[in-house]
Order: sequence, then structure tokens, then C-alpha cells
Amino acid sequence: MKNLVIIGKVFPEPNSTAAGSRMLQLMEIFLSQNYQITFLSTASISENSFDLSSKNISFQNIVLNDSSFDELIKNLNPEIVIFDRFTTEEQFGWRVSEQVPNAVKILDTEDLHFLRNAREKAFKQNKNIENSDLINDIFKRELASILRCDLSLIISEFEMNMLKNQFKIDEKILHYLPLFTEIKNSETQFSERKNFISIGNFLHEPNWQTVLQLKKIWKNIKKQLPEAEIHIYGAYATEKVFQLHNQKEGFIIKGRAENVETTFNQAKVLLAPIPFGAGIKGKLLESMQFGLPNVTSTIGAEAMHGNFDWNGFITDNETEFVEKAILLYQDENIWQKSQENGYLIAKNLFKKELFEKNFNEKINWILEHLNEHRNANFLGQILQHHTLQSTKYLSKWIEEKNSKNL
Repeated sequence: MKNLVIIGKVFPEPNSTAAGSRMLQLMEIFLSQNYQITFLSTASISENSFDLSSKNISFQNIVLNDSSFDELIKNLNPEIVIFDRFTTEEQFGWRVSEQVPNAVKILDTEDLHFLRNAREKAFKQNKNIENSDLINDIFKRELASILRCDLSLIISEFEMNMLKNQFKIDEKILHYLPLFTEIKNSETQFSERKNFISIGNFLHEPNWQTVLQLKKIWKNIKKQLPEAEIHIYGAYATEKVFQLHNQKEGFIIKGRAENVETTFNQAKVLLAPIPFGAGIKGKLLESMQFGLPNVTSTIGAEAMHGNFDWNGFITDNETEFVEKAILLYQDENIWQKSQENGYLIAKNLFKKELFEKNFNEKINWILEHLNEHRNANFLGQILQHHTLQSTKYLSKWIEEKNSKNL
């Protein structure tokens, strides 16, 4: 069997985060190609972590700035190593290159962190984002990581085009691979549903800011729909989140959704006034999958519907957001058409079958032509030679320092 090592920032939690679902989907692709997978992480396993052993995936904790990793990766001797986010590649990429130089290095970006960071700063400074805002320290680190790897997986067509056209990254080292979804046609009728929902893991800053946006506009919806409530779901809700709970206003903080499909089938409309972010939004993909229309922002819908009509409404105007939320809640014909739109988007843009064959062919080609592929990426070779030397020796210095403190 071929060996794949995944170095994860955390152990995947598919019921908590879209990133967790994404990681599980990647694993399933490689399992179908008869790879033996080992998952490594510096993080601890939590009660919400996916049971990797249920899929015969080995897993192990690793330590930062410690040469014990060198022996481990050398013994595993993988054909492929996947880094979960660029920070993981920074920490372990040079060790992988030293110990298993012929392993194909793949970066799963999740989303472009420099883009999300720049948009967050612009939002908090109440200004429009400019191209110069993108060229930040995270940008330099993330693009360096992309260049050092043999292939980077990009989750959003918007981000794919940005990397190719704006930043002139060679398409040969990029591969568009979004989140996948399978339609679960809902049998719950419009008349059987009630209330609005919002959902999102609270460790992710855009989700917290989305709830704050909802808190501002909810009273205007409640005035016209006095019987309605909004239920706020999300893993890792903190005390500051629960402080927003107000039964009288119908603003209900629910915490973790134990079953997303059941939760979506009971609600009438999902609200997601996402103020900033990047990638594609798991909550909106689930709203298509489970047939729950939504109202969201331009950022929310970015790169998610191609030329298809949205499964609800897209607006960045607060007044219009309220109007569209109420319209979708009250008008059964518009609601049903929006549900159908969502199914069409999911079927035509996010089915696994649209991407799996092409991805496997790309991986196999790189495995068979690794030297040719790397020689064409000369900037990556330069960065591999120079910048990682500093990372390498900083890590060795930290290891030495830690050993003397024992």
C-alpha cells in the first residue's frame, strides 16, 4: 500500500467545522486509492474529534521543534505528505524535505489566510479593502509556503483566480478542490417549518462577527414577524456568546447543533450576514444540501454559485437584508424556488464526482514526474534552499534551548 501522512493543525472535527469536513473528505479520496493514512498533530484529541480508527487511519501526537519527528517521518516513509494550512508546512516542511525528499508535498490551504486577515482588518477599520492591504506578513508567509510545496489545494475559484492572475502563481502547482456535498432532498414542507437560524463554529472570528451583525438587525425582523425566533447554533460558544441570549426578543443561543440535518429541516430560513472571510462557507453549502434557503452577504456567497441563481438572496445592505429575510420567510413560492436553486448549485458545482478523477490523475502525474515538476517550479526551489534554512536553524536552536531547560 502507498503511504500518506497528514500533518494537521488539529484533529478533524467534521461536526464542528467546515475545515474538519474538508479534511475527512480528503482522507476518503486517498482511502479509495488504497493509501494507508497516518494523521499527525501537535494538538490533543478532544471529545469532538472524529474517530480516525473507524476508518483504519493511524494517528499520533508530535512535538514542535523536536527531532523526534525526523525519525518518525523517516520510518513512515510516505509517498505523499499533506500539510493542513501553511503554518503546519512552516513548522514541519523542512524536516519532511530533509528526511523524505521524494515525498510529494501538498498544502491544503483551507482558505487563503492572508485574504481573510486583510478583510478582517478592513472591516474593523470600517474601510474598503485595497490591493495594498493584501500584501501583509501573512501573505508573504502563505505564498512562500505555496511555492515550496509541490501542489496547493485551493477551495475557492475566486482565490484560485486571484493567485493565478493577480499574484502570477503558476497554475501547475495549484489545484481547485472545493468542499463536496451530496443533496439530501428535504421532505419537510414550508408550512411545517418555523424560525430563522444561524450556524457557525465560534472559534472562527467571522462567525462571531456574523452573530453581532444579526443582533443589530434582528429587532427589525422581529417587529414584522413577532412570532418568529432566531436560533444561533455553533460549537465552542463562550460566555460572551451566551450573553447575547434574549428570550423576550426571540434571540436564542443554542450552542452546538447535535444534528445539523434535523436542525436545518426544522428551520424556515438561514441568515448569514457574513462581514468578512475567505474560502467557501460550509454553512451555506449545507443550506443547499439540506434545502434551506438563506439570505447572505456578497462575501458569504463568493465563489459559491457560478452562473446559477442563489438559493435565497445576496445583499450587503441592512435594510434590504431585513426585507429579503421577511420575504423569504413569508412567500412559499419564492422559498420553494430558492430551495430548488440550492439543489441545482450543489449538483452542478460541488458534487464529489466532478473533481475526484481529475484530482487523482494530477496526484499520480506528479508522483511519476516529480523531478520535472519541481524543476519547473524554480521559485519554489529557491525558497526551499534559502528561507527554510533560517526556519530550520531557529527550530534547532529552540530544541537545544528546551533541552537545557529540562
